[in-house]
Amino acid sequence: MKNIKVLGPGCRNCETTAKVIAQAAREAGVDVELEKVTDVAQIMSYGVMSTPGVVIDGKLVHAGGVPGPDQVRAWVQS
Repeated sequence: MKNIKVLGPGCRNCETTAKVIAQAAREAGVDVELEKVTDVAQIMSYGVMSTPGVVIDGKLVHAGGVPGPDQVRAWVQS
């Protein structure tokens, strides 16, 4: 199971990113643990200056803007 964190203050793009990740993981048949991180100190600890950020298994893979479904599928399948 992959641990995925969506970093952001809870804005529309952050919510959309979480939904895209959940749907792409379902479509790929991959179990994920999805966590939303809204604490600014935690977000900054990953070096994210532009939200939403996405962290998979402790590694920052995306920051700023909503990732596309194909991009997310590639992340969860690797």
